[in-house]
Amino acid sequence: MGDAADADPEPPSAVAAPVAESPIPNRPSRVVEVVAGVIRDARGRVLLTRRTEGRDLAGLWEFPGGKREPGETPEAALSRELHEELGIDSEIGAELIRVPQRYPDKRLVLDVREVRAWRGSARGREGQALVWVPPHKLASYAMPPADRPVVAALEQPDRYLVTPEPGADDEAWLAALAAALAAGVKRVQLRAPALSAADPARWRRLAAAAAKRCRTAKAELLINADLALARELGVGAHLRAAQLRDAAAVGERPLPAELPLAASCHDAGELRAAQALGCDFAVVGSIKPTPSHPSVLGIGWEAFAALRESASLPIYAIGGLGVEDLADARRHGAQGVAAIRSLWPA
Repeated sequence: MGDAADADPEPPSAVAAPVAESPIPNRPSRVVEVVAGVIRDARGRVLLTRRTEGRDLAGLWEFPGGKREPGETPEAALSRELHEELGIDSEIGAELIRVPQRYPDKRLVLDVREVRAWRGSARGREGQALVWVPPHKLASYAMPPADRPVVAALEQPDRYLVTPEPGADDEAWLAALAAALAAGVKRVQLRAPALSAADPARWRRLAAAAAKRCRTAKAELLINADLALARELGVGAHLRAAQLRDAAAVGERPLPAELPLAASCHDAGELRAAQALGCDFAVVGSIKPTPSHPSVLGIGWEAFAALRESASLPIYAIGGLGVEDLADARRHGAQGVAAIRSLWPA
C-alpha cells in the first residue's frame, strides 16, 4: 500500500450536484468513456480527488481517473491515469459498476474498477486536493452525478427483496423471511396488497413481527405504500408510482429524513421526481419477462441504462432477475436487483 494522505477532514456540504436536464429523445449522441478507481489505504479509507478550477463541476469530489483513449483497455487507461494524476503504480482489480450519465453537452459512461494494490505516495500531480475518507462518510461529500451511484455500490445492498403475499401460515412466512435474512438479504420491502386490504389487523401484526426480525438481522425494512404503518413501526416506505406523483406535486418528502424512502419508477420524469423528493433509491422495470407476465417482454438492459442516465440516485432493476444477473445489472448502472421469487426461499 502507498502512503496515506491527510486524515479525513470535516466534509463539505453533502448536497449532490443537480442532474442535467435534457429530454431523452434529444440527448447528445457524443459518449465520453471515463475510467475511475476505488483506491483504499491500509486503514480501509477511500481516496477522493477534488475537481480543479476551470473544469466542469469544479470543486466537487470524485473517484480518481480520467478519459479512456481510443484503443485502450479500461484497465490500461485507469493504470495510466492513476500514474499521471497521482504518481502511483496500480494493479487494477474487479469491475464495480458502470454508470451512464447524461449532461447537457455529452453522455458519459463512468467505468469504475477496484484497485487491487498500489505502490508509491499518492499526491495531486495536477494541483488537485486529495482526501482519504472512511467508507461510511463518502455520501457526505458533494460529487458529480455519475459518482454518487458508485458510493451506493460500495455501501448499500446489491439485492432488494420484495416479499410475496403471505399464505394462511404466518409463521411459515416469517420463517422464510428469516431464512432470506440469514442468506444475506439486507434490504426488504414488505408488500402484501391482498392481505393488507382484506385483513389490515393481521397485516399490521405480521409487519410488526417482520420488522423485529429485520432489526435483529440489521436489515433495512420498507413498507409498500402504507405510509402510516411505516411511521407507526419506525421503518421506511416504498412509494407506488402514483404515490410518487402525488408527493412530488406537493413537493414534500412524506417521511422524516431518518427513515428510508424508495419509489417505483417507469420513466425519466418519475426518476427525476423521486430524486427531487429525496428518495434514497428507486426501482425500475420490468427488465425481462416474469412468470406472472410471461408475454411481457420487458424493457431490456439498454432501455434501463438510458433511464439510468437521467438521475443519480441508486436504482434497482426488477423483473425476471436473480442473483445471477447482478453482474449485468452493475454493467448497466444498477445498484443491484430487486426480486420476489429469486430472493425468497422456496
